[in-house]
Amino acid sequence: MTFLARHRRKLWALCVLAAALTAAHVGVGLSARLETPRVALPPGDAVRVSAALRRFGASAVFERGQILEVYLRGEPSQIGYAHARLLYPEMVENEGILLARFRQQVPSTPLRGLLLDLAELRYRHVARAMSPERRAEIAAGSLGFRPDPYSDVFPTYQRFVYLNALYDIALSFEHSPLIGCTTFTFDANATGTSGGLLARAFDFEVDEIFDRKKAVFFVRENGKIPFASVAWPGLVGVVSGMNAEGVAVVVHGARAGSPRAEGEPVVHELRRVLSSAKSLEDAERMLAENPPMVSHIVIVTDGTGRSAAIERVPGSADFIRPLESKAVTTNHLEGPNASDAKNLHVRARTSTLARRARGQELLAALPPRVSVADAVACLRDRTGAQGRNLPLGDRNAINALIATHGVVMDTARRVLWVSESPHLLGRFVAFDLTTMLAADYAPESSEAPRFIEADPLLTSGEYQRFRKSRR
Repeated sequence: MTFLARHRRKLWALCVLAAALTAAHVGVGLSARLETPRVALPPGDAVRVSAALRRFGASAVFERGQILEVYLRGEPSQIGYAHARLLYPEMVENEGILLARFRQQVPSTPLRGLLLDLAELRYRHVARAMSPERRAEIAAGSLGFRPDPYSDVFPTYQRFVYLNALYDIALSFEHSPLIGCTTFTFDANATGTSGGLLARAFDFEVDEIFDRKKAVFFVRENGKIPFASVAWPGLVGVVSGMNAEGVAVVVHGARAGSPRAEGEPVVHELRRVLSSAKSLEDAERMLAENPPMVSHIVIVTDGTGRSAAIERVPGSADFIRPLESKAVTTNHLEGPNASDAKNLHVRARTSTLARRARGQELLAALPPRVSVADAVACLRDRTGAQGRNLPLGDRNAINALIATHGVVMDTARRVLWVSESPHLLGRFVAFDLTTMLAADYAPESSEAPRFIEADPLLTSGEYQRFRKSRR
C-alpha cells in the first residue's frame, strides 16, 4: 500500500484544516478591515533646507543635538500629513524595530499570523471612540507614509490606528514593559515659585532607538491650546507633555479590572487634555468624560502647582488622589481598586513599592526650595531604599537605565527639560514653551538651549563598561 493510500484520511484532514484556517484568516480580514476616512491633503512635500532643518508648509523638524524638535501646525489632516512626510525615515525605522521584536518573540510564521488575526478581531472597533480629529490626523498620516514597507502586515491606516492604541494594548498583557515609571511632583510651596514641577521617568523596555531618537513635539492645532510633548516619531498622542497654560500631564501603567477592546486610547485622552485644559479641574473633568480601555494612572500638575494622581480602571469611576506638597507616584493603585488581585500582584511582583520607598527618602532629604536640578537628581537616583547599594540596571532603582525619556516640567515658567540619551544619563535640555509654541517661532534662528550637565556615570566611562558587560 502506498504512503498516500495509508495516510489519505490524515492528509485530507490537514487539507481541510488548512483551508479552514485560510478562510478564517480571509474572513477576519474582511470583517475587521478599517476604512480610511476621507481627508483633504495639503499640497507639496517635505524639503530639507539644511543639514538640521526640514520643512513642510508651516511645519518643520529641527535636529538639535540628539533631540528632534518637531513643529506641527494647522488642521488635524495638515498636521498628520506633515508629520509623516517630515519624519518618514524615522517612522520606517521605528516600526521596523517593533515588527522585528515581534518576529523575534514569535518566530513561527503561522503563529504570528494567528496572533495578528486575533488582535485584528479583538480590536476591530478600536477606532470608534477616537475623535474625528484624531482619526483625520491618523488618516492623513497614513496617506503620507509612502511608500509603505509594512503594508503586508495590515493596511497603513489600520496599522496606524493599532499603533496609536499600542499603549493600551501593551498594558493589557500580564508582563507589560510599561509597569515601571516614576514621577515626582512639587507644588508652589516646595518650589518657591508661582507654580510647580513635575518630573517623570518614562520606563519603556523596547529598542533604544526610542531613546536615542526621541522627539519633542510642538503642536499648534487650529482652535486648540498649543502644547509640547515628548515621545517618538509616529505617535499621534501624548505620554508626557505640557501646554501653554502650564498644565502638565504624564501617564503611568497600572493593573486592575478587565481591559476593554474599545475606547479612547490614553495617549489621545492626554492629547485632548493638553489641547483644552487650563487647570487641574479641567483635566479631571475631561478625563472623566470617556471610560478607559485599560487601567492606568494620570498625574497632572497645573500652572498654580497643584497636583493629583488620577487612578483610572475600566468599570470604575476615576479616583482622584490630591498629592502633597512633595510627592512620588509609581505604578500601584491606592484608591478603591487597591485590593484588586491584579494590583496586589503589581505590588508583590514588580518594583513599584521599592521605587516608592526610595522616592520618599529622596523627598525627605531635599532642601526647602526644590530646583529643577534637584528634580533631575531624583530621577537619576540608582540607590535602593535605606541607602542600599544596587547594581547598575537593577529594576528596584528609580533609574534602572531603561527610561525612554526623562522630563522635568516647570509649570510656572512654562519650561520643559528633556533628557538626551542614554536614558536619564545625558544632558537635560531646556525648551521654553512661551517662545517655542509661538506662531512665528523659527527654530533655526534660536540660540543654543540651556541644559543640566550629563550624569557623571556617563562621563566617567562606567556606563560604557556596564553596556559592554551586558552585551
